[in-house]
Amino acid sequence: MLWIPPYGPIQMRRALAVCGVLALSGCASKYAQVPPRLDLEPYGRVALVAFSTEQTDDDLSTLATQRFAEALLASQRGVELLELGASDSSLTANPTGDVALLAQALGRTKEVPAVFVGHLKVSGVKPRARIGGAGNLNVRASVSAELTVRLVSTATGATVWRSSSAANGTVGHVAISGRPSIAMRDPNEAYGEVVNQLVAGVTRDLRPTWVKQ
Repeated sequence: MLWIPPYGPIQMRRALAVCGVLALSGCASKYAQVPPRLDLEPYGRVALVAFSTEQTDDDLSTLATQRFAEALLASQRGVELLELGASDSSLTANPTGDVALLAQALGRTKEVPAVFVGHLKVSGVKPRARIGGAGNLNVRASVSAELTVRLVSTATGATVWRSSSAANGTVGHVAISGRPSIAMRDPNEAYGEVVNQLVAGVTRDLRPTWVKQ
């Protein structure tokens, strides 16, 4: 006797689809969102001072400051960000560079409870060579940078949060192995990628995360 299955092809596909949705729902229910370690909503309004740098060209520090501001506003809600450039009168009035005094002065003049300050340290292009066992020569030109950011209370001048990050980028590559090859990049592009890595690292505490329950 020929046995006829209770489900036809269409019914079977529908049943499999339902099972797939239930399985995905079960997986999703095993993860929970954890709030960011640094929640700025209680502050309401904070200031961001343009990051300082040891370089004569401050384009990279300006870029890092902008990317930091973008990352902060994208990950935090209920907070206003007051961005202060290096030419702001509140900053030029503090020639000593004392961060605590600067924060307290901004608290009085800008009426903010806390202020972000940061410092960017960038290296020049450094060649790195490696000689292989067969006499192959590989030379890479790389750049590196470090970014340190902290949140300072304008009431006390004390640091309430600090984060740092380091990153490297490759500008060019020369390989001599039978047939030489040369690959060069725009240094600005390489530095831009390094800045993106730095900002992603220092803002990790500003972003919510997901943990498996």
